[in-house]
This record gives sequence, structure tokens and C-alpha cells, in this order.
Amino acid sequence: MLQLVQSSLWLQITIVLLWLGVVGMTADTLHRRTPAGPEIIRKVVHMGVGNVILLAWWLEIPAWLGVSASILFSAIALLSYRLPILPVINTVGRKSLGTFFYAISFAILIAWFWALQMPQYAAVGILIMTWGDGMAALVGQRFGRNLYKLWGMQKTWEGSCAMAMVSYGVSSGILWAVQGNVWQTWLVPVGIALGATTLEAFSKLGIDNLTVPVGSAAIAFWLNQLGPI
Repeated sequence: MLQLVQSSLWLQITIVLLWLGVVGMTADTLHRRTPAGPEIIRKVVHMGVGNVILLAWWLEIPAWLGVSASILFSAIALLSYRLPILPVINTVGRKSLGTFFYAISFAILIAWFWALQMPQYAAVGILIMTWGDGMAALVGQRFGRNLYKLWGMQKTWEGSCAMAMVSYGVSSGILWAVQGNVWQTWLVPVGIALGATTLEAFSKLGIDNLTVPVGSAAIAFWLNQLGPI
């Protein structure tokens, strides 16, 4: 039995590492063979790595392993600000601890929702950050024409709208997959999307990589308890 558990664990780890390898090779190819700037490449890594939460959920990776890996990566992220460990995602021309906060958010959400046996909420939080924030940045840079400022930060309404729309789509899709066609599946994501977009707009120095996933997951969890399913 122990040997079976160990072999299953190694298979889980191998699948995750293979996916991360694909993400890394994609980023390296973009860096070497295309004119994509550091910010675009950083978002590709950001969005690719975020999907690991789905693998962790579907493969039923143990909480201790997910939390340990997240803490390890957060330490690597901190070191990378002193050493050239993660040059692709740290050379974006602005001061940010986003990579560190991103890893910490994985640890918090896995520890929280794996213990409750409700990994869908961890997936909601991480994927809203992964796809919502990623698309907000890309849409804002490419199509942003209408600007606004908060706390000295310049945002675009186009980017914020993309954040809200993707957040709604991600959260409603995950809730529908878990609980089916009930009222929470379609109404709760409205609150999630508004909360996530607000948190993203007000966050500075990369802390949105912590506030958005944790805040979105908390909103999803609490709002979904408002009535019987």
C-alpha cells in the first residue's frame, strides 16, 4: 500500500513538473524568438503557472505537498530579487513583489480549502488572478483608451472591464461544474467579479497577487453559503 501511495505521489509530481516545463519553454521561446516584451512574457508565465491549481485539484495532490511547494517557490521568488534566478518574470521595469505574493496565495488557499474539502474555492481565487488579472493587463495595454487613477496608479476602464468579465466567467464556470445549475452559480459570481475588480484596482506593488485570489476565494465561499443549494 505504501509503495502504491508513493508511486501515485510521484506521478502527480511528474505531471505538474511537466506542465511547468511546458510553461517555461514557452516563455523562453517567446523571449528568444519573438519581439514580445518582458511584461508580456511575465503574463504568459503568470497565466500558465496559475493553471497548476487545476492539476492540484484534479490529481488530488495532498495539501502538505501543495503548501510546501508554494512556500519553496515564494522563497525562490524573494531570492530572485537579489540573484538572477527568475530573470524573465522580474525584469519588467517596475518594482513589484508580485511573484512572491502569487506563491503565498497558493499556500494560503490550498491550506484553507483543502482542509475544508472544498478545493473549488481555491481554484476560483487562483484562476481569477491567473486569467482575470492577466487579461486585464493585456487588454488595458493593447486597447486601453479611457484612463483613471487610484493611489497614483494609472488604470484603464477597458482593463477593469476585462477583469470583471473574466472573473465572472471563471467563477461561474467552476461553480457550475461543482454544483450545477442553481441560483448561486450565476448570481454569486457577480459579487465575486465586483470584489476581484475592486481589489485589483486598489492594490499596489504586486500585492494584488495576494489580495485578489484570497479575497475572491473568500467572497465565493461566503456568498455561496447564503442559501440552500
